[in-house]
Amino acid sequence: MSKFWVIAGDVYKKNVKSASFAILILAPFLFGVFFWFINNLAGDSDLNKIGIFSENAQVAESFTQLDNEEYQFVTLKSEAAGEKQLQKEAIDAYLVLALEEEQVKGTIYAESSVGTTLQMTLQQMLNSMQRSLRAQTLGLSPEEVTQLDEPASFTTQKVSFDAEGKMEDKDDYSNIQSMVAMVATILLLVFIMTYASIIAQEIASEKGTRIMEIILSSTKAQTHYYGKLVGVLLVALTQMVIYGLMIVFGWQKFKDMEMVQSVIGDLSIEKVFGPFLIFTVIFVLLGILIYSVLAALCGSLVNKAEDTAKAIVPVTYLSMAGYFIAYLLGLMDPHSAVLKVTSYIPFFSSFSMPVRLASDTATIGNGIVSVVILLVVTLGMMFLSAGLYKSNVLVYNDNGVWAALKQSWTLFRSEQK
Repeated sequence: MSKFWVIAGDVYKKNVKSASFAILILAPFLFGVFFWFINNLAGDSDLNKIGIFSENAQVAESFTQLDNEEYQFVTLKSEAAGEKQLQKEAIDAYLVLALEEEQVKGTIYAESSVGTTLQMTLQQMLNSMQRSLRAQTLGLSPEEVTQLDEPASFTTQKVSFDAEGKMEDKDDYSNIQSMVAMVATILLLVFIMTYASIIAQEIASEKGTRIMEIILSSTKAQTHYYGKLVGVLLVALTQMVIYGLMIVFGWQKFKDMEMVQSVIGDLSIEKVFGPFLIFTVIFVLLGILIYSVLAALCGSLVNKAEDTAKAIVPVTYLSMAGYFIAYLLGLMDPHSAVLKVTSYIPFFSSFSMPVRLASDTATIGNGIVSVVILLVVTLGMMFLSAGLYKSNVLVYNDNGVWAALKQSWTLFRSEQK
């Protein structure tokens, strides 16, 4: 047991003290600052002064008076004037308007692509102008036009039935829960991608330098395998604990802010999340574990550390498939049969079941069944992987990962007889 903790502790200390771990911790905050910076600069465009020309001067003047704070519109005396100003870069583009049979038509001229943002803005403004012109033709007042544009009211209400079969309204927290589930799937994908590579690299590097023969002369292969696996999982758990403490600290610090209160209102955190949050954490932890086991097995099949990226391709593809199934179907159709089936399939259930629980398309009982299946398969894979590890960690096969796996399976079978 002491050798096991020596191996696990060495892996843990080496990774926690590395610069890459510090970057992993800071990555969400760095991305947040980056996107905040990009969002603030998104409105700063070099294309903002646009000339407007129309044979009907009233049409051009009406267009420039429409509300828009992002672009500056100036009227032009002629289309030729627009060409000259565009050539001299006095304006960034010019729009030619025409009124044909109560239909407004516009063509924009620019020396480069104007982008979809400007196109959509101009399209909306032209639609607004055309709606006003047609309203005048029909003799409608501005108030009547506003009434016509008023959208229909549509709400959703969750319901439940009591023991007597009477229907009653049910609090709907699915939006908040779905947001938490989506964040959990993103974090799970990031953790898998990160720590699958680390654990595979840990094993492949020792095998590739032939140090493994010396290590296994003083300890069992299974002890080395579990030590490496637990060491990397402790690093992942440390990162999760740090994030958890940051969330708790941030919540205590900012929960009384007006902006936060406007979002959560009088919601009870315990009532909103409750068992859902517990299940989400369990699925994330088991998801990291089962993918780490697979990554460790894949890392032990290569001859050198340079081949690690190729070896963990199954981990990458499986995790990406699970993420996209949960993300896309979870948003579009949480009742999808594909989402329902994958919520019970290991490697996919860690992504799919939290999304179904968030949308109330799965019950607590469904979640328990899925957890049990995932746990049993994970433990089975762990024991099988440890057995194969003993066979393949000293096997050097130059014919690829699959050939190494077949050879390891053959040796494993022969050892069991």
